[in-house]
Amino acid sequence: MDAKIKLLIENIEKVIVGKRTPIMQTVCALLTEGHVLVEDVPGVGKTQLAAALSKSVDGMFSRVQMTPDIMPSDITGFSMLNRETGEFEYRKGAAFCNFLLADEINRASPKAQSSLLEVMEEHQVSIDGATYILPKPFMVLATQNPVETYGTYHLPEAQMDRFAMKISMGYPTETEELSILDRNEFENPVTKIEPVLKIEEIVELQEKVKQVRAEEKVKNYIIEIVTATRNDEGIKLGVSPRGSIALYKAAKAWAFMDGRDYITPQDVKECCICTLAHRIMLSPKGKSMYETAEKALEKILGKVAVPTE
Repeated sequence: MDAKIKLLIENIEKVIVGKRTPIMQTVCALLTEGHVLVEDVPGVGKTQLAAALSKSVDGMFSRVQMTPDIMPSDITGFSMLNRETGEFEYRKGAAFCNFLLADEINRASPKAQSSLLEVMEEHQVSIDGATYILPKPFMVLATQNPVETYGTYHLPEAQMDRFAMKISMGYPTETEELSILDRNEFENPVTKIEPVLKIEEIVELQEKVKQVRAEEKVKNYIIEIVTATRNDEGIKLGVSPRGSIALYKAAKAWAFMDGRDYITPQDVKECCICTLAHRIMLSPKGKSMYETAEKALEKILGKVAVPTE
C-alpha cells in the first residue's frame, strides 16, 4: 500500500475502531474525486468517519446539519447588496471547502438537496450568471439514517447517482466496542488527531490514480456487469453510464491503494457493490427474488464471466 495512504488510513483508525473496509472505501472515493453516502443506524460512527477523514487532511472542513429549514443559499452562497458601493457582492456558502459534511441529508427539503447537484457533479456553483469554482479537492460526505423515515425526504435517483459510493458502518464486535469505550472515556478521540497529509498531497495522489491502466478485457468486464443490471428481469432501473465511470475509477483507486499500476477483475469485484448498488432500483418481482440491490449485484457477479490472464 502507498505509504501516504497507509498513514491516512491509520490516522482515521485512531478514531474509528475495526472498520477498515468502510475507511478504505471512503479513501478510495476521495482518490477518485468522488462523494460518499454513509447510510446506517444512529450511533455507529457515520459522522465520526467524516470528521476523522477531514481532520486527517490539512484542508477546509464545513458541516451542514441538514434540516427542513436549510436553504439552498446556505450551501451555495448568495448575492448581497453592498450599501457602500451599490453593487451586489457574492457571499460564499458552506460548499466552499475541501470536505463538506451533509449530516442527515434526507432531512433537508428537496429544494436544498437539489442545490448539491451541480456542486457534486461539476464542482462549481452558478449564481446570477456567474460561475464560482470550488476548491480542489472537493468531497461531499453525506449521512442518513435508513430506519427513521418521519420528517425525511427520500433522495431522488438523480441525487443518489452522484454519489461515487454508498457505504455502511455496521455494529462493532464486543472487543471493538470495549476499545471504543476506553477511547471515549475522557474525550472524543476525533479532537486529538492531527493532519497527516496536506491538500496538495491528496491532489498528487488523485493524479497518480488516473495513471493506473486497465486492459480492454477488464473494461469489458465492467461493461458486462453494468449491462447485466439493465437486462435483469428483477431490476427496474439499471446502472447508468455515470455508474460505469464510477466503478472504473474506483477500481483504479483500489488497485493503486494495493500498490499496483494496473486493474485486475478482483479490484472491480471489490468496488462493485458499494459503487453500484445504490444506483439500482428493483422491480416488485426483484424484491421477492433478491430482497436487496446488494444481493442482486452478488447474483450478477456470480453469473458474469471473469476475464482470465
